[in-house]
Amino acid sequence: MSDVAGEPMIEDATTREETPVGLPSRSLLSVAGLVAGATLLSKGMGFIRQALIAAVYGSGPEYSAFGVAYILPGFLLILLGGINGPFHSAIVSILKKQRDPATDDPARWLESISTLVGCLLLLVTLGLWWGAEWVVRLNAPGASPEVHALAATQLRIMAPLALLSGLIGIGFGALNAAEHYVLPALSPLISSLAVIGILLALGWTGIPSLIAWGILVGAVAQWLAQVPLQIRLGLGRPRLRFEWGSPQVRAVGLLMVPAVISSGMIHINVYVDLFFASFVPGDRTIGNLGYAQLLVQTPLGILSNMVLVPLMPLYAQLAGDGARWPELRQRIRQSLMITAILTLPLSMLLVALAEPIVQVAYQRGRFTAEVTQEVAALLMAYGLGMSCYLLRDVLVRIFYALEDGATPLRISGIAIGLNALLDFLFLRAFGAPGIALATAGVNLVALIWLGIRLQHRLQGIPWLEMGRSLLPLLGITGLAGGLSGWLWNHLRSLQLLGSPLLTAMVWSSLAAALGLGLFAVGAFSLRIPEMDWVAAQIRNRANQVLSLLIRKLNRSRD
Repeated sequence: MSDVAGEPMIEDATTREETPVGLPSRSLLSVAGLVAGATLLSKGMGFIRQALIAAVYGSGPEYSAFGVAYILPGFLLILLGGINGPFHSAIVSILKKQRDPATDDPARWLESISTLVGCLLLLVTLGLWWGAEWVVRLNAPGASPEVHALAATQLRIMAPLALLSGLIGIGFGALNAAEHYVLPALSPLISSLAVIGILLALGWTGIPSLIAWGILVGAVAQWLAQVPLQIRLGLGRPRLRFEWGSPQVRAVGLLMVPAVISSGMIHINVYVDLFFASFVPGDRTIGNLGYAQLLVQTPLGILSNMVLVPLMPLYAQLAGDGARWPELRQRIRQSLMITAILTLPLSMLLVALAEPIVQVAYQRGRFTAEVTQEVAALLMAYGLGMSCYLLRDVLVRIFYALEDGATPLRISGIAIGLNALLDFLFLRAFGAPGIALATAGVNLVALIWLGIRLQHRLQGIPWLEMGRSLLPLLGITGLAGGLSGWLWNHLRSLQLLGSPLLTAMVWSSLAAALGLGLFAVGAFSLRIPEMDWVAAQIRNRANQVLSLLIRKLNRSRD
């Protein structure tokens, strides 16, 4: 069901009010909130999983070996099976386009796509299993023989993720196009629970391959969980179908192939980073990068799903009708501004409070204070580029909605070479944090380039207007980060109950709250329309909740 603007709707009992032109309706906000809540639960469980891994394995060769082994299976799971990945985006884009209902049976062509993709990825699975030793040596040539041996074993265990990732991604795209958002957003929760369960049951044994088995079991459960809903909605079932010449299969393929290559090139940068990290002595940098990346990717994943999951079907509808391109331009401004407003304060906190964040998240068991310092330096560098990462992702999805996968493909290809060059230079200049700084630089260049190409495609995007709002917002972010960092550095010496963990939690929370407060005051003073609109929606929701509580209280008195 859709409203007049073409947004997905979720019916609720609340009263709807008028919405300013160019801003999302409350139905879209409801979808974003629903997705954000489900994603927050999944990411929260993912954080618990990672904290448990840190306590069991620390940053030694066992976890570094998992990092090496997980490069390709994880790359495929994120690339093909992830929400907002190319499989997901291509399926949503084609399903949301207006087709002839008499000839377009989604179940038939979705089953054909699944069969085609499954055959191809089965070959990839077998290749990973047979060539495990060669793959891990190629991934991390500078790692020790111990790491290579452990990684090869774990790669063989996780090889089926190649097949499962494609099936998961196709299913998620179909469900989102049918306006079912919760199950895809909760799906990573299943994987985290599998890892946590195995570690709690057998972590005391110290077997290095436990994480790999947990990841595999979780991926199987993710796929099985979505199958019943797909069948019920008429979106296909797990069976072979070879109608590969249908118009819908060709349309998905034409969009999916360049999108997979383009997004794959983005993720290849992770491989490039780990390639250079393997040459840092000590066999710890690969694992440390994984710990720092999780602390960045957890909030990024939540925000990405909030922004992209409800807007991607809308982008596809608006892009398919040239008469609605003026609205598309406004939606582009809206999504970019909201993304900046949400990511800048988080980026500020990761830079200013990196050390207490890592300490609270990981420092226990085999994860020592020395490792905390190493991971915190990486986290600060990743935090600097956090906003560019998600803003670039928004622009890439707009190109997919325009059924243009070639432009992101070309830019991503050049970005790989730039990333390798910056890794080489920055690693020499800054040590391990230079790898994260290189990633930030590459994302910034890609963001600017994509924006220029999008301007050529869609004339009239209000870039100057956005820039006049973003420049002072960046200044406010810097001031807020400076306040948070200053407070933490002056309060950290005041130990609470002799507990370093309690001290870090309390004083960093206070520093974060004051920094966020300064950011909010400064951002509201700029009178950015998106900021005012979001605040209005929060006030309306709060008033509704308060009214509901008052009514319930009055009933209880009666």
